[in-house]
Amino acid sequence: MNTTYELPLDEAGYAFGFMDEYAKKEVRRTILKAICIPGYQTPYASREMPMGRGFGTGGLQLTLSLIGSDDTLKVIDQGADDSVNAVNLRQFVQMTCPGVDVTEKTEEATLIQSRHRIPEKPLTEAQILVLQVPYPDALVVVEASEARRKTMHGEADYSRLLVKLYEDLVKFDEITISHRYPTRVHGHYIIDPSPIPRWDVPKLHQSKALILLGAGREKKIYAVPPYTIAEPLAFEDVVFRVEDFRDASGNRRTCSRCGASNSFLDEFSDEADGEADGKIYQCSDSAYCDEQLARQASAYQKPKTEEAA
Repeated sequence: MNTTYELPLDEAGYAFGFMDEYAKKEVRRTILKAICIPGYQTPYASREMPMGRGFGTGGLQLTLSLIGSDDTLKVIDQGADDSVNAVNLRQFVQMTCPGVDVTEKTEEATLIQSRHRIPEKPLTEAQILVLQVPYPDALVVVEASEARRKTMHGEADYSRLLVKLYEDLVKFDEITISHRYPTRVHGHYIIDPSPIPRWDVPKLHQSKALILLGAGREKKIYAVPPYTIAEPLAFEDVVFRVEDFRDASGNRRTCSRCGASNSFLDEFSDEADGEADGKIYQCSDSAYCDEQLARQASAYQKPKTEEAA
């Protein structure tokens, strides 16, 4: 006897989370496998989404498989909440997941989907960070064959990747990788941490939050579980360093909007309002920048209120 199971649909005609329950269960099982083997690229049946591959379909499938009606979602693109990619993904989740709250404040979110950045504010054990990934395999720059790359990962053979880093040192006196910096997880697998800047790589180490990385086009999911060792690939005598945003005089640049000196900065050209080099710098994390401005405004208004009293 053949039976069919009809999914409950909302008013817009979608099942909660857009994907059917079987698809979401398959993604959740893959997530569990990825958590059990930190850094291992676990294959899964990536579904077609109503957007082009390369626009965050891997991360979106993870989000839609995990999100519940009691979750609060934050979506960012390059650190900003108001970019085109972030706004469109947020609106799609709101349309297909009725009842889900959205926020721009990092501390309020239970589920954070991000493209190319990790929030400046430290994450907590109650949060899950989903990173969109275009190319999941760090070895693709030195080995074209996927079958050979799998063997190299299994044997923890990353000598050719180390040679590439060494060639950088010989040519430029430093490692020139600015993003997608190869990172060793739990002492074995080296991952591509998505195109996050080097500034964000240390945040993977011993993170309190579960970090999931999804590549829809490549059909891979991998994870950095909470409190897991994650170390950038480097040599013993060459210390890994992040961007320092120093000017020609050696002074650390600050955000032209909020004045922060401890955040990752985006560079803009502005000859009228910029520095001597015709550039201005602002916090990449828009929520962090807004929070600093609100804190400064509160501190400025408080003495006036006390004086009036």
